[in-house]
Amino acid sequence: MTFLSRLAATAGVVAVNASSVVAQTARATTQWDAAIHYDSLTVPFPLSLEIAGTSVKATLYNGDEPVLSTSGVRRGDSLVIAFDHLASELRVRLSGDSLSGVFGPRTGKGSHVVVASRHASSVATADAPDISGTWLIPARSSKGEGTWRFVVRQTGARVVATILRVDGDAGAHVGTWANGRFVLNHFDGTRPSQIEVVPAPDGTIDVTVNSTRGRGQTVRALRPDVALAQGLALPADFAAHTRVKNPDDVFGFSYPDLDGKIVSNTDARFANKVVIVAIGGTWCPNCHDEAPFLAQLYKRYRERGVEIVGLDFEDSTQLKTLDRPRAFAKKYGIEYPFLIAGATNELHAKITVADSLDSWPTTFFLGRDGRVRAIHAGFAAPASGVFHAQLIAEYDETIERLLAESPVTVRRGKQR
Repeated sequence: MTFLSRLAATAGVVAVNASSVVAQTARATTQWDAAIHYDSLTVPFPLSLEIAGTSVKATLYNGDEPVLSTSGVRRGDSLVIAFDHLASELRVRLSGDSLSGVFGPRTGKGSHVVVASRHASSVATADAPDISGTWLIPARSSKGEGTWRFVVRQTGARVVATILRVDGDAGAHVGTWANGRFVLNHFDGTRPSQIEVVPAPDGTIDVTVNSTRGRGQTVRALRPDVALAQGLALPADFAAHTRVKNPDDVFGFSYPDLDGKIVSNTDARFANKVVIVAIGGTWCPNCHDEAPFLAQLYKRYRERGVEIVGLDFEDSTQLKTLDRPRAFAKKYGIEYPFLIAGATNELHAKITVADSLDSWPTTFFLGRDGRVRAIHAGFAAPASGVFHAQLIAEYDETIERLLAESPVTVRRGKQR
């Protein structure tokens, strides 16, 4: 009997007592140790459920960062919980101290099995080796990178780590020390993966990333000074990776917002303003990390003359209905113009001002004259630790510098 067959059989048995169980858990928040199953990968993740009558809320955890559902309903012993901004649903059957079901697209195609039990406290091993800090690992990417950063935060045996590339980090991977290795898991509704870390006697660490594509190749991670001394390349520079072709060109845009209204860079609202143009897509995990940050940034700076514009590039399915872009904008409280720029394969045809525009997201900072004054590739989320703090400082410094420029002293450029 296959795993799916056993799951279906189990679900049929536990359904008998489900109604009474749901009644007992009504209006209560419960914590679960869940796991999502793929052909070659099982990824544990924390799950919180709040049931109040027929209403259900769920929270997944990306490290210490919550990923909240957008709606949910209880039907008998079944819970159907939507994550509209991820175009996904969690559909589970609840019984006593266990639940089982699937997570994935509403169509059911591409969904994966989820099982869970009531959360049980555990005590991590206290004698774990210290691997905290930043490491460099060799990498060959289509973006020309030679190394990636492996960023580790550690408290005792508990580790939160991520791999930081030029387009952003891989999300918080959380785990503990056991049986001679750290096993770190990540699932936030997207990009499930698992990182194994084995310390070596020479002070290096071996890192293996296991994903839905299977077990990855093990690579040796070195401290930055050692890596550079051995000739490894520096990680890509977020602020220099994407370059403007002609500094005199104005960054032009003219696209519909979610209500179909055309918004253009020539509109009066942008005149003599500092403008941040964020290029992304709702399919892009790092864009989900960036969106709430930009929403807060806009609240901080808009009264001082800063505008933000989101240019959204989607796959053809989402362009038909705009359901996910609308849910994305609502979920993250986006109050700045969020424009539907086109399909992902139209990026370079529509955004012609820059070279090496290959990171999702990429953020352009425009001066009061509409010219590109700075570009930042990718987004280092809180999981990236010090690099997230550096990004905040860089954004603030850039905005303050551009705000300090008088509209009288800046030059008018040629629009592209």
